[in-house]
Amino acid sequence: MNSLPEWLTSEENSRQLAAMLAPSSSFSLEALAAESRAVTLRRFGRTMTLYAPLYLSNYCSSGCAYCGFASDRQTSRRRLEPREIEKELIAMKKLGISDVLLLTGERTASAGFDYLLACVKIAAGQMQRVAVEAFPMSVEEYRELALGGCTGITIYQETYNRENYEKLHRWGPKKNFFDRLETPARALEAGIKTVGLGVLLGLSEPVEDALRLYRHVRHLSRTYWRAGITVSFPRMRPEPGGYTPPFSIDDHFLARMIFAFRIALPDTELVLSTRESPAFRDGMAGLGITRMSIESRTTVGGYHDTSHNEKGQFDVYDNRTAKEFCNALQKQNIEPVFKNWEPVYNGPSSAASA
Repeated sequence: MNSLPEWLTSEENSRQLAAMLAPSSSFSLEALAAESRAVTLRRFGRTMTLYAPLYLSNYCSSGCAYCGFASDRQTSRRRLEPREIEKELIAMKKLGISDVLLLTGERTASAGFDYLLACVKIAAGQMQRVAVEAFPMSVEEYRELALGGCTGITIYQETYNRENYEKLHRWGPKKNFFDRLETPARALEAGIKTVGLGVLLGLSEPVEDALRLYRHVRHLSRTYWRAGITVSFPRMRPEPGGYTPPFSIDDHFLARMIFAFRIALPDTELVLSTRESPAFRDGMAGLGITRMSIESRTTVGGYHDTSHNEKGQFDVYDNRTAKEFCNALQKQNIEPVFKNWEPVYNGPSSAASA
């Protein structure tokens, strides 16, 4: 494949979203917020699903210009071993966390598929729900992850602008734009129950990236209509490499994007991480966002063993404890949900593409 697929570039099914996101949009932010809030309450109620990330390894074979784990960064590399993982998970459970996202860098000899699969199995023995944000894999590998207890994957395209993608991904396996673009479909074909999509806002023109992200969601939804899809809205944060994004994404645009996606995708879970400020996250709760991370560490481990002082993948903005964050939600009459998944439902979907 040498050109972008038609489903990614066709404007036919994204005109409503384009109208809401346009700089000269006739839709006021207040009107979008009110409609988004109404849709959120109608479809999700007054709840917020919570999860936490656990970085397993910071080894990486790629040279992403914007990432603190890029292979040319001068940072100490390590990975968690089985006993360390168990201790980290126990520490996370003491915080109330039962939904975990396991993260690694791109595939390496030190942290490849066999290592990741072993980690998933350990986590599935401790947590109610286990998802993975790691390197692209084959259909067969994703099926093995599902059999091991993985229920979901997160795989951001980072940017859908192919020219910028080529420049930003300087070397390594992540440089293959089309392989990454096809990864969510491979995971769903294998029986992974949910996939999380997103763009790293600031890398390319944001409206273009937002529209292509939306088209990607619609494309997957048509084929894998029984699967769950989530959408995240990460903005660039300071990282050890000192990369400065070419586009500045202010709170006004990010809020507009969240509201527009909620209106256009009423049944889709929308996610906001601790990259964002406490004030912004509190403001988005109940208005469109239905899933948030808490107590995030962007270093390897960090929940049980806090002695390591290496730099994380990026700087966390919302550093509140789980208790502080839940108190903030409850003041808005929003119920924190730590568990909404029973492990008995784990395993590959039997009809992922039916």
